[in-house]
Amino acid sequence: MTERSIIALTGTETRKFLQGLTTNDVNGIDHGAVYTAVLTPQGKFMVDFFLVAEGDAVLLDVAASEADALTKRLNMYKLRSDVTLTLTDRTVSRGAGAPPEGTFADPRHPDLGWRAYDGRPGEDVDWDAIRVAHGIPETGIELTPDTYILEAGFERLHGVDFKKGCYVGQEVTARMKHKTELRKGLATVAIEGTAPVGTPILTGSGKEAGTLFTQSNGRAIAYLRFDRATGPLTAGSATITA
Repeated sequence: MTERSIIALTGTETRKFLQGLTTNDVNGIDHGAVYTAVLTPQGKFMVDFFLVAEGDAVLLDVAASEADALTKRLNMYKLRSDVTLTLTDRTVSRGAGAPPEGTFADPRHPDLGWRAYDGRPGEDVDWDAIRVAHGIPETGIELTPDTYILEAGFERLHGVDFKKGCYVGQEVTARMKHKTELRKGLATVAIEGTAPVGTPILTGSGKEAGTLFTQSNGRAIAYLRFDRATGPLTAGSATITA
């Protein structure tokens, strides 16, 4: 997978540092891969990634397009903490099915198989079809800077822990969890036809009801206003059924 980068974090305060920044409990790396994110102070999505333990180091598996910016941001946050970040040239491989020895189960959903960081070959899998079938968002497509992670399904995808304590953006996320009902968010819809990613979804009366994203096998991931997604919908020339 050339679209992923690996950042290695070392130092005695690595876990403490990550625990105060990320949405999930970092100590979960003792049992496997952890899916998590860094948010803005306003609780909006910034970047998502996986964490795995490798000896005394923690490997951070992030979209290659986000690696440089994330490294700079983490270096800004660490201040005098005993943490060293190194952007490596290691690769990520993926495969479907049960995780072979030496690999990590993708924590978001069993159908996403395994991830490995030891240079082994990956498998040719239609990952978009799996993502669409289970409503799993991808960085830079469904996951954008104006996203709230609960609207993106992070609780269902095991990407947030509500008992771990404080992290950047935690207050807004906890308030959305406990005090509000989500009125917008990602959902899987049926689609007849196709339309470019980012096409607005419209109601029969022409009101905007959401945005269309990844499509596969007659289904799609869409960001919807749930109060408007109740009747016939269109996205360009495609017909949408919520």
